[in-house]
Amino acid sequence: MAETDRELTQRLEQVIVNLLERRPATASICPSDAAREAYEGDDEGWRALMEPARRAAWSLVAAGKAEVTRSGRPVTETEARGPIRIRRTG
Repeated sequence: MAETDRELTQRLEQVIVNLLERRPATASICPSDAAREAYEGDDEGWRALMEPARRAAWSLVAAGKAEVTRSGRPVTETEARGPIRIRRTG
């Protein structure tokens, strides 16, 4: 059975949380880290998960579980342009 968009977002949210938990409290990850971790192949198919990974990051931001940064500073979804990072809140 195909994964729904919501199921994919929830799975990527969990991947992001797990990746952040395995790193120091001040560390951040790139959405591509989550996409690669969640992808179940060994080719470039993880790239299709980049936008869903970004959406999952913003979902975690809305829940107060993460923040998205650009050049080390927190940004809102409307401010985020170019490369972003995801880190724990606090």
